[in-house]
Amino acid sequence: MGSTPLLLAAMKGHVEIVKLLLARDEVDVNSQDKMGLTPLLLATMWGHVEIIKLLLTRDDADVNAENNDGCTPLLLGAMEGHVEIVKLLLTRDDADVNAKNNDGYTPLSMAALQGHVDIVKLLLE
Repeated sequence: MGSTPLLLAAMKGHVEIVKLLLARDEVDVNSQDKMGLTPLLLATMWGHVEIIKLLLTRDDADVNAENNDGCTPLLLGAMEGHVEIVKLLLTRDDADVNAKNNDGYTPLSMAALQGHVDIVKLLLE
């Protein structure tokens, strides 16, 4: 539950390091820190589009992983207004657009709350 090299590289947006780490089968693409954040959650929070593209090449990347607050990557992307990231996450058939965090917010309700019109439109399609 500590910070793995992949967690740190995803958080900081270090594309080349993420590439190197993902090339190794033993690297856990869904490792979590003490707040329940995975590499995909961290890259989403910080808006690292290229990192997300790399992580999504791994079939075992959990697009519905939740942090300790129950937030998924899609919910965080909607909250932060990251349109391109939300589009990328929605390319995965297993992305749960109706997942609720611990406060009962869905990606759609969070995007509406934050005033992110483009994301609301995407989620309604």
